[in-house]
Amino acid sequence: MSARPSSLRIDDPSAHFSVHVDAAIDQVLEDRRLVGAVVLVAHNGELVHRRTAGSADREAGRPMTEDALFRLASVSKPIVSTAAMVLVAQGRLGLDEGIERWLPEFRPRLNGGAAPAITARQLLSHTAGLGYRFFEPDDRGPYALAGVSDGMDRAGITLAENLRRLSSAPLLYAPGSAWGYSLATDVLGAVVERVCGLPLAEAVQLLVTGPLGMRDTAFVARDARRLAAAYVNDMPEPRRMRDLDVVAAFEGTIGIRYAPARALDPDAFASGGAGMVGTAGDFMRLLEALRRGGSPLLPSALVKEMGRDQTGGLALPNAPGFGFGLGFSVLRDPAAATSPESPGTWRWGGAYGHSWFVDHALGLSVVAFTNTLYEGMSGRFVADLRDAVYAAVAAEPRA
Repeated sequence: MSARPSSLRIDDPSAHFSVHVDAAIDQVLEDRRLVGAVVLVAHNGELVHRRTAGSADREAGRPMTEDALFRLASVSKPIVSTAAMVLVAQGRLGLDEGIERWLPEFRPRLNGGAAPAITARQLLSHTAGLGYRFFEPDDRGPYALAGVSDGMDRAGITLAENLRRLSSAPLLYAPGSAWGYSLATDVLGAVVERVCGLPLAEAVQLLVTGPLGMRDTAFVARDARRLAAAYVNDMPEPRRMRDLDVVAAFEGTIGIRYAPARALDPDAFASGGAGMVGTAGDFMRLLEALRRGGSPLLPSALVKEMGRDQTGGLALPNAPGFGFGLGFSVLRDPAAATSPESPGTWRWGGAYGHSWFVDHALGLSVVAFTNTLYEGMSGRFVADLRDAVYAAVAAEPRA
């Protein structure tokens, strides 16, 4: 079952978006690679396409709705990163200041030696020397042995305890010398807490979600009835995620430890990198605020800094042509990425099945939240949807 935008007419100037984008959505549903999705496309500040498709809960017969709540996974990162940048704008946090001022107890060491300084910029750009447990090949890795949580299980610990465990494991490289996707945003969340003197959930609401009217975005689902069920890609169709599930995102890795009920647990620690819940519409509010220059949250200069490649040209694994900014990836070379996106396009996703991108040059913001991992994050649908959006832009009537 799917809902199409009833307001579009055949002579509507945005009708061509419906033709191209709906075809990509219809195909992935027909192929049974997704269970449900909410897709929003904004062009030059106008919402030109909105589509709910498939099921929010297949077994219960509940259709997807535009106000469905999703476990955001790494879509949490740009939200918490923006909160940190608001503190930078307020002069309360320095991008290149060592975080030991705020987290003196967090001092992971390098190869058993000294504990080098880590900056907020390095946390935001994932150049801090940290990693993720789910990248380790087995339960004998340092993060696994330390009991580190990646923020999507129900570890029954506090954020402070998780950082203590993380700090006990060695850094993977000297901060600033390499790039590695990591728990850095969880550490950043702890910094935001200390600077604000508030729990992270309250700080993010004060700094970002409140000012933007993102009423459904939080660290726990505010209406369990609207929470989309989670599914895992399988053959011949996605299976419902188990209460405790481990699903490898990359070959040769131990896999991500999922507990979908975490989204309903008010006692789960606030994972800045993976723990939020929200709607597609809420997240579009954030993307559009940043695309338009940052008001009312940030000055345009800091938004530009977020969108600047911070890696010094380092290659991102499995992402040719991309660098990383402060909270999301940045497209350096469309040819290397075999992408129609403009240079400088922002992009990232979330393991529960989400993708998004912002193309400043063309005035595009696109949000695709699904309830199916990993097809909705890194499967064929992500490229198909991207290509459909650019085909629609190419087909747009010219004045």
